[in-house]
Amino acid sequence: MADPNMSEEDRMAAEWAAALSETKEPEVASEVRAAAESVSPAAFTNFAPTGANSASGNDINMILDIPVQLTVELGRTRIPIKHILQLAQGSVVELDAMAGEPMDVLVNGYLIAQGEVVVVNDKFGIRLTDIVTPSERMRRLSRT
Repeated sequence: MADPNMSEEDRMAAEWAAALSETKEPEVASEVRAAAESVSPAAFTNFAPTGANSASGNDINMILDIPVQLTVELGRTRIPIKHILQLAQGSVVELDAMAGEPMDVLVNGYLIAQGEVVVVNDKFGIRLTDIVTPSERMRRLSRT
């Protein structure tokens, strides 16, 4: 029997404890105890980056072999199709760029640098004169 000096909450807690202890089967309790004793912490493989780039957390080596489209743009123009059909060998198409003006260097359509045309071993090339900063690239991307 419960103590008459106990509060209502204490009596309810004692009744619940008694009811729960009566319903527990000794076999189930011992199985639960045995299972709890056999639990051990899981071992996980360390996935931390390794190598020379581990300090920065960025392994650029993963993307070095991805091909990209590099384009050097001398200039642009818009002409009607009837003028394109009239083009022949020796025709001159006027571009919007001025002579001596820096040429745009694009990677996958995004401006990354500007430069000047050079000839090296009878082949055209471009000498980079200005590299677009990462912040400027982000600003230009946000405008599109």
